[in-house]
Amino acid sequence: MTLQQLRYVIEIANCGSMSEAAKRLFISQPSLSNAIKELESELGITIFERTNRGISLSVEGMEFLGYARQMIEQADFIENRYSGKQHSSNRFAVSTQHYAFAVDAFVMLMKQSELSDYSFHLRETQTYEIVDDVKTLRSDLGILYINERNSKVLNKLFSDGSLKFTPLFNTHPHVFIRAGHPLAGNKTILLEDISPYPFISFEQGDNNSLHFAEEMVVAARIDKSIKVNDRATLSNLLTGTDGYTIGTGLLASELDGNSIITLPVENGEMFTVGWITHKERKPSLIASAYIDLLNDLVSRHFFSINHFLL
Repeated sequence: MTLQQLRYVIEIANCGSMSEAAKRLFISQPSLSNAIKELESELGITIFERTNRGISLSVEGMEFLGYARQMIEQADFIENRYSGKQHSSNRFAVSTQHYAFAVDAFVMLMKQSELSDYSFHLRETQTYEIVDDVKTLRSDLGILYINERNSKVLNKLFSDGSLKFTPLFNTHPHVFIRAGHPLAGNKTILLEDISPYPFISFEQGDNNSLHFAEEMVVAARIDKSIKVNDRATLSNLLTGTDGYTIGTGLLASELDGNSIITLPVENGEMFTVGWITHKERKPSLIASAYIDLLNDLVSRHFFSINHFLL
C-alpha cells in the first residue's frame, strides 16, 4: 500500500467517477483502475462497488476512506514541516464540540497573536472525531464533556489513545430556546414541559449513540427530532422555530441576551466540560495561550452569573 494509492482513493471518492478522477490525476483510467484493484487485492477488501451506473464506496470503503484521509493529512503535514516548503512552526489545531466559547477563545487568540506567520485550525466536529483527532495528533486539543452516562466509554477511549482529560468547568444542563418561545418566561425547565417541541441535535455519523451525543441530556420521549451538523444551522432553527437543544448554558458573545436564551433543566445532573491532549505531547505555547483564554472566558461567564444573582 502506498500514499499514492491512498490519494487515488480519495480523489475517486471526491469525484464519484473513475474517469473524472483519472483526468484530475493526469493518469489513464486503466492505470487508475488497476491501482485500485491492486490495493483492494492487497487488503482483502472491496473499496468501490462497481455497477452499470458507475462506482460508489462500499461500507468497508467508507471506513477505509476515513483512515486514508488521516494518513494523507499527516503525510502532508510532515512533508510541509520538514521539507522547508510552507514551513511554519506556529501551528495550532483544536477540535471541539459545537461550543460558542471555544470559538470566542479562538477569535481572541487570533486577535492577540503577534506572529508573522502561523497555521491555525478550528474544527467543530463529532465527538468521536474529536477523540480521534487528538489521538492521531491532527489536533493539539479536543474540547468535549463527560458525565455519568458517557464517562465509561470515553475514558476507555482516552486510555486507549494515551489521552489526558483536564476539567474546564462543571455545569448543569441548560435548554437553549428563542427569546419568544412559549416557555421563555420560565425560570427553569422540566423535560416533560419541553418534550412536545422539536428537539434539535447534532448528527454524530456512524457513532450516533448516547455515549457520543453532544446534547447533555435528552427528553424521555421525543416526538419531533431535527438533526443538524453545524452551529449556524442550529442557531437559525432555534431563532426561527420553537425547537430547542440542550447544552452548557454558555452563549456566544453576539447572542448573549439577544435572540436565544438559556434556562436550567430542573434536577439536571452535573456535567464536566474539559479538554483532552495527548499524553506524549506537551502543549505548545500557542496551545497554552488558548487554554488560558478558555479559562478566562469561563471564569468571567460564571462571575457575571454569580454577580447578577447577588
